[in-house]
Amino acid sequence: MPALLDDVRFAFQPLFNLHTGAVVAVEALARPHDGHVRDLLREAFRAGYLADTDVALACRAVRHAAEHGLGLPLHVNLLAMTVADRPELFAPLYGALREVGRGPSDVVVEVGAPYSRAPRRRLVERLRRLREDGFRIGLDGVGEGDSPLSLPAEVRPEVIKLDRAVVVALPGDPAWCALVQGLQHLCEHTGSLVVAEGVETEGQLAALRRLGVRLAQGNLLASPQRRPRVDVTISAVLAEVGDPEAVSRTATAPLRRRRGPAVTDFLHPATTLPDSATSEEVLEVLAGRPTVTGVVLVDEDDRPRWTVDRNRFLLAVTGPFGHALHARREAARLADRPKLIGAGAGALELLDVVAHADRERTNDDLVVVDDDDRCLGVVRVADVVRGVAELKVEQAVALNPLTRLPGSDAVAREVDRRILGGELFAVGWLDVDAFKRVNDSAGFAAGDDLIRELGRALSEGAAALPGVQVGHVGGDDFLVVAGLDELVPFSAGVLDRSFAAEGPAVTLSLASLICAAGSVGSYREVSRLLAPVKEHAKSLRGTSWVVGRPGSDQVDVLRGGPHLAVG
Repeated sequence: MPALLDDVRFAFQPLFNLHTGAVVAVEALARPHDGHVRDLLREAFRAGYLADTDVALACRAVRHAAEHGLGLPLHVNLLAMTVADRPELFAPLYGALREVGRGPSDVVVEVGAPYSRAPRRRLVERLRRLREDGFRIGLDGVGEGDSPLSLPAEVRPEVIKLDRAVVVALPGDPAWCALVQGLQHLCEHTGSLVVAEGVETEGQLAALRRLGVRLAQGNLLASPQRRPRVDVTISAVLAEVGDPEAVSRTATAPLRRRRGPAVTDFLHPATTLPDSATSEEVLEVLAGRPTVTGVVLVDEDDRPRWTVDRNRFLLAVTGPFGHALHARREAARLADRPKLIGAGAGALELLDVVAHADRERTNDDLVVVDDDDRCLGVVRVADVVRGVAELKVEQAVALNPLTRLPGSDAVAREVDRRILGGELFAVGWLDVDAFKRVNDSAGFAAGDDLIRELGRALSEGAAALPGVQVGHVGGDDFLVVAGLDELVPFSAGVLDRSFAAEGPAVTLSLASLICAAGSVGSYREVSRLLAPVKEHAKSLRGTSWVVGRPGSDQVDVLRGGPHLAVG
C-alpha cells in the first residue's frame, strides 16, 4: 500500500458562500503523479487494500493541509464502502488530526459513490459514530449515479454535494431546476446545506443563485491549486453574473423562506482557540491572517466561552507596554462574552440582537451555535445588513406599484412550495368584469381607484388568514393561494363586498382550482388548468365564483347565474 501513495500530491479547491463571496471551506483533492485517483483506488481494490488506502489518502490530506497552515474546515473524501468498513480502520485519521493539532470538528467527511456496495444499515451507523466523535458529514455526488435520495433524509448530513452533471444541466431546464428545488426543500427540513460542485459557467452560477443554493465550488470561481487559496473572494464574479432573477423565466422559481434570509446564509468559518489560549497565541493567529476579524475561545466541547475582537485586542497589546502586560497571560482577559445566535434564526433576529448590544460592540461578529451550543461559525453584521437590504430592494421591485401586492413570481414560488410539500390547496384567479368599459366610461383614474380598493380588500382578507397569499399580476387580474379550509371564508369575504367605480357598481369573477397532492406538477400547469375555469366564470351573470379540479371537466358554480338569452 505505501508504494501506491508515494507519488500522490494534493490540490485544494475552495468552497464559496454565494451570499458573501468568501471562502468557507477547502476540499483536498488527491492528485497521483500518473492517472487519476480512481485508478489508484482500483489498483488498491485489486490488491485487497482499498479501505486502508482510502483512509491513508485522507490522512495525507490532513497533513498536507497542515503544512500550509490551513485553518478553515477541510473536506476529505472517503468511499461509502470505506466508511461502512471496520471502525478501527479510522484510527490513523484520528492520529493524523492529533499530530497536526486539529480536531474532528475541523473536518467534513465527504462520503462518495458507489453507495450500493456499502451495506445501508452499517453505513448509517458508522456515520452516526463519526458525527458523535465530532466529524461533520457530507454526501457527495447526490443527483447522479447510485446515490439514494432517501439517504440524506436518514443521515441528515451537514453538507450535500450536488453532482456536477446536475449543475451542467441546470440553465434553462425546468426539470433539473425542479430537482434542485426538491433537494433544497428536503434540506430545509434536515438542516443540511447544498453545495454545487463543478460550476464552470456564469449561466450555471446564475441559475444556482436563483434556486437559492448558497455554497458552490468550481473552476469558474477558483481552480484547485497546490497551495490553498483562503483569502480570495468571488465578489467580482458575482457582480459580472448580475441579478440572479434575470435568469430565463423558463426555469422554476426558487423556494425562499417567507421570513427572509437565514443567519446561516451568511456563515463564515470561525477561527477558534482553546479558552486557555494566551494573548501571544491570539496575536500569532491575527498577525498571520489579516482577514480574520476575531477569534472565538472555545471549551473542550467546542462551546464558545469568549470572543476576541481584532481591533480592540490589537489596540490593547500593541500599545505602550501592551505586549509585556498581556502576552503571556490568558487572552480571556482581553475578551468579551460572546454574542450567540442559534443556527435556525433569521437574519432579522440577528439584527435585533445587534440593536440591543452595547454601542461599542454593535459591529462584533456573532457566534452561530447548534442545538448543543457548539460553535458552527461566525456571522459578520455588515454581511447581514447588506443581505437584508438587497432582499428589501428585491421585494420592493417585485411589488405592483398600484396595489403594493407581490406579482406572479411570488405566487409561483408559493404554489411550487405547496406542490413539493404534497399539500391540498386552492389557487384562485379574480378579476373585474368588463374592466375596459369601466375605464372607458369613468376614466382610468377611477379604474385605478377601483383596483386599489380591490387590492386592499384582498390584503385585509389575507391578513386575517395566515395561510392565504395574494398577488396582483397586472391590470385587474389578481391571484390567490389558500388552504382548502381558508378558501371559502376568504373568497366569501371578498365577494360579499360591494365595489363601484364613481357610481356604477361592478361585478367580479373568481375561478378556483382545488389541487390535491400529486394532481398538478407546477405553477405553469396550474395556470393552464385555470384558464377554462375562468372562462366559465366569465360566462355567468353578476358576481360569479366557480370551482374546478385537475383531471375533471366538472365545474361547480358557487355564485352567479346564467346569462339571459336575447330573442
